[in-house]
Amino acid sequence: MNVSTFAADGRGLTKFLRAWLFWTCRVGYCGGVSESPLVDVVFEDDRLLVVNKPADLVCHPSKNGPLSSLVGRVRAYFGRNEAFMVNRLDRETSGLMLIAKDAAMAAQLHRAFLKKQVTKEYLAIVHGCMDGEHGVVDAPIALARGREVAIKRGVEADGQHAQTEWWVEQRAKEFTMLRLQLHTGRAHQIRVHLAHIGHPVVGDKIYGGDERLYLKFIETGVTPALLEKLLLPRQALHACRLLVPYGRPEPVEWLVPLPEDLARFWKNITASQPAA
Repeated sequence: MNVSTFAADGRGLTKFLRAWLFWTCRVGYCGGVSESPLVDVVFEDDRLLVVNKPADLVCHPSKNGPLSSLVGRVRAYFGRNEAFMVNRLDRETSGLMLIAKDAAMAAQLHRAFLKKQVTKEYLAIVHGCMDGEHGVVDAPIALARGREVAIKRGVEADGQHAQTEWWVEQRAKEFTMLRLQLHTGRAHQIRVHLAHIGHPVVGDKIYGGDERLYLKFIETGVTPALLEKLLLPRQALHACRLLVPYGRPEPVEWLVPLPEDLARFWKNITASQPAA
């Protein structure tokens, strides 16, 4: 198995412009502002860019300017408008994303996803102590009946087939860290399935037990009162591993560690709530 990690080679923008964009892109929670790179490059060659998406960044263009979305940042990084997102993550989910540099490569990778040739793994911190060390949630997903949030999904008998496999990575007294693998690709699948089995993702505003928290967040942003209920300003979900057929006999593997905010949260709760 090949594990590939390459730095960006600087093509498409002048060194000066790339350096300026690198240090002037700013993101933050609760009104805070911090400097961060335009994109966190995990791998790059002539046809593909693999990035580690930060949390609180939408994938698609938004009304808040070209650098307010991942695709906008990638276009600035490339120095051109042509960029093809192959997979997508929710705004609050961090982790690995594939961006093809041409339509043919995008189509090739989309076919690999459709043929289930791509392995996608996530890390999640969930409420409660999971029974057992491994399991599979096999439950159909559709828009939730009786929902207050328009985009909320749920396990519904007439929904689309959905299957999520999980393994326990670490335990604390009232929380569990899971590694999860998607065997299907439904919207909000991991969050819906974990809530369905009684272990919602920490910080999940829609599936954490009270979807009105999401409506309040839309109105006010993350406030101290909301944070007290959510424990984290974003959902504790991170796309940590991709195994992709890409130009070699063996699939190529990309890995990124748990981001600092989730690692810090886990360190704090395991220090105060060691596993029994």
